[in-house]
Order: sequence, then C-alpha cells, then structure tokens
Amino acid sequence: MHARKKGKSGSTKPVVSHSDKWLEYNNDEIVKIIVDLGKAGKPSSEIGTILRDQYGVPDVEKITKKRIVKILKDNKISPRLPEDMTNLLRQALKLRKHLEKNPRDDSNNRGLQLTESKIKRLIKYYKNKKVLPASFYYDASNIELLLR
Repeated sequence: MHARKKGKSGSTKPVVSHSDKWLEYNNDEIVKIIVDLGKAGKPSSEIGTILRDQYGVPDVEKITKKRIVKILKDNKISPRLPEDMTNLLRQALKLRKHLEKNPRDDSNNRGLQLTESKIKRLIKYYKNKKVLPASFYYDASNIELLLR
C-alpha cells in the first residue's frame, strides 16, 4: 500500500493549448468566481468541482494560465496549510478520538500509524518546497490547533 510500487495507471488530460470557444466565461470572471468561493471558505478542490459542475469550466489552468491555489495565494486567501495535509490531519484527529473511546482497536491503531507517517512525509516534502516554514513540526497532541 505504501511502497509506491503499484497504481501507475490513470487518466491524463489531453494536451490542448487553446481555450474552448463555447466557454461563456473569460479569465477575469473565472478569477472573480474563484476569489468569491475562496472567501466563502471553500478548499481548492471543491472550487474546481464547483467550477466544473455549475459553471461549465473544464480546466481553470488552461484559461487563466494559473492554478486555483496560485490564484487564491495572489489574492491573499490561501489557507495556512496545504489542503492534502489538512485532510490528513482531520483523518488523524478522527482516528485519535476513536482510539480514545476504543483503545483496543488494533486496526485503527495501524491506520493511525500509516496516516501519521503520510503526514510526516508531506511535512518533509513541503519544507523542501518552502511551502511550510523550517520550524514547522507535527505534534499529535496539537492537531486541533493546526487545523484552526
């Protein structure tokens, strides 16, 4: 599961450099929608889904030449932690609360170990990419403080 050996198959987007002619929204309108959704507290993955399903925008990066996270960062709306790390921290918090009620649940304990190892690998990656400060560290007792 964690050996990075399997799971190489998957779909990729076709390489197209121009935007679709049938699209009703231009660059500025899409950026405004992204900023409004970001101010409403939506994460970037949910913003992309909303743009795809409700507004018919197939690919934000192709139209705006920027990713959703970059647009949010340029408008100073970006979250403190990356979204994938936040999701893993929420999962670890949920597993810890379950372990407090059910201390003999060994499969949950293993799941918590795997989740925390993913968190630590992500922290190392984001420190190297300078997304997180070098002084950032993961403390299991302070997960709730990190999520605020």
